[in-house]
Amino acid sequence: MAKWFLGIDIAKHTYQVTLMTSDGAGIQRCEFANEVGKFKKLTNWLKRLGIGNAADVHACMEATGLYGEALGDFLHQAGYAVSVVNPLRIKSYAKSKLARNKTDALDADLIADFCRTQTPEVWTPSAPEVRQLQALVRQYEALQSMRQQEVNRLDNGRGRADPNLKPMLHAHVKFMDKQLEQLDALISQHIDQHPSLKHDAELLDSIPGIGTITAAKLLSEDLRRFDDTRAVSAYAGVNPVIVQSGKSIHRRSRLSKLGSASLRKALYMPAISAKRWNPVVKAFCQNLADSGLNKMQVIGAAMRKLLCIAFGVLKSDKPFDPLHRLNRATTP
Repeated sequence: MAKWFLGIDIAKHTYQVTLMTSDGAGIQRCEFANEVGKFKKLTNWLKRLGIGNAADVHACMEATGLYGEALGDFLHQAGYAVSVVNPLRIKSYAKSKLARNKTDALDADLIADFCRTQTPEVWTPSAPEVRQLQALVRQYEALQSMRQQEVNRLDNGRGRADPNLKPMLHAHVKFMDKQLEQLDALISQHIDQHPSLKHDAELLDSIPGIGTITAAKLLSEDLRRFDDTRAVSAYAGVNPVIVQSGKSIHRRSRLSKLGSASLRKALYMPAISAKRWNPVVKAFCQNLADSGLNKMQVIGAAMRKLLCIAFGVLKSDKPFDPLHRLNRATTP
């Protein structure tokens, strides 16, 4: 077990750290510049405090995307145990501690204490080719979002957009369509250049409902790193939540939505397609509809089912086989 716990609160330009002993007594705090070339200042600070063995420290930070990835990589490569946790877990922990004030220093204290008491799982960075694919997919998703915003402006008021702006909006949408095509080609090229990604993409492509871009999005999430379907469903936030208390409160189950919003978004349209064309998902959804679930509940369940099928195909290293899975079609 680690002797020290390092809570890291990440911001764009700086990060605040709190070093805490295993009994929660000894606390040291410091702030550093969030710049790759200056990460060594953190390890030098730890050494000045008499902590020269990386194995004695368990570092923890929230999953903040690009802002924290480089620091997490640096600490991992330096031999430190690093946990990268969902911010909602930290938020829930703060509520359990009745924390009312919020500053960077207090947030770092809270993260260190969370690491000390909750022993979060240790994070391992994805392979470089997966990280590169993730960057391409993120750019594709961002461009899609920007394109939709322009389309919405163009269709504002049922086509009543300012006539002076229409040519510009049309040109911008056309330009982004071209960029999306280029990104699509880059994503396919990147996958083809890496045998492991290409192999996994072919496995995912065997699943009705999952197309090329959806397969790339799933690959960028590195699904193989999860141990089971429960873990991958929780990560995506598609695991069901049941609210029931006594006789007065008994609500319909819903998705937890306590995970990756981008992954849920990536699963929505494929799940609708799979609900119609994938024999396993189709049978599964029909059973749920017959049991009284409404349309959105069925779609949510289809998202989880499709994700679990994708995970199973990757873990088993075998293409989708509907005959093998149809007898389990009623399993959530």
